[in-house]
Amino acid sequence: MPIKSKYSNQQIETILSEVGAIFQKHKAAPDLMLMIAGNIATNVVNQHVAESQRKKIAEQFAQALLASVEEKKD
Repeated sequence: MPIKSKYSNQQIETILSEVGAIFQKHKAAPDLMLMIAGNIATNVVNQHVAESQRKKIAEQFAQALLASVEEKKD
């Protein structure tokens, strides 16, 4: 069953496009983009998630990332 987001695809795509434009402006290499994305995720978790929930949220985030990049098995 697909997960229903409370955010619209348009809102997500707009922000993603703006972030992508910043990466292009700075000619950021993929490893730098990933490092920045990781730092953003860490800062969000540390600043906006209760300490008692941080590990759980980080694990869920990591699992979602893995699920989004795994190859589909036929």
